[in-house]
Amino acid sequence: MSFRDIFRNSFLEVFAENEVSASQVGICLLLTCVIALYIFAVYRVITRKTFYSKNFNISLAALAIITAIVILTVQSNIVLSLGMVGALSIVRFRTAIKDPMDLVFLFWSISVGIACGAGMLEIAAIGSLILTLVIFVLDRLPMAKAAMILIINAKSDRELSGAIMDLVKQYGRYYKVKSRNITDGRLDLVIELWVKEEEELVEKLAALPDVSSVSLMNHDGEVTF
Repeated sequence: MSFRDIFRNSFLEVFAENEVSASQVGICLLLTCVIALYIFAVYRVITRKTFYSKNFNISLAALAIITAIVILTVQSNIVLSLGMVGALSIVRFRTAIKDPMDLVFLFWSISVGIACGAGMLEIAAIGSLILTLVIFVLDRLPMAKAAMILIINAKSDRELSGAIMDLVKQYGRYYKVKSRNITDGRLDLVIELWVKEEEELVEKLAALPDVSSVSLMNHDGEVTF
């Protein structure tokens, strides 16, 4: 047998079909569905404090199943997998991911589909449990309190502005003027600050003469140290 024949036989063996039984496909997709429903439930619980998108959550569960189907197809026929890779390469996803946690769940769903499709069901199950534990533990950890946003609308007066800043310095452990806008003799002041006596500060600011409105708001931005 010549070297060409050996190379041809080896090449054909590599690209030979690897049959996957119907029972293997059924078990794989069934367990993928179970883990996908688990991801669906975890995402619903984690996003209870933020804007929840049911359509996105359903897509997470469906994505795990679709990925498992793709991996099963790749295993059964490598030649077909090359064509599938080429077909999937023309797909463009233009939906922006606004929350980093959504990106985590997307990778989680895809990873589960890959692991289940490759027959590594234990890795998919154990990895999902560990990831859930990590997410819930980190979500419950106490973090530094974020600064608050103080918005004041008052008459544009230098003495009044000084009185406002004196109260802010008195009650705020940290403060930073984010915006100072004067329009038609009215002053719009936006201040970022840390404060404990929130109600008392708002009452004293509102009691100042020529102060029209005082608003103190929390925000979900980054913590300022």
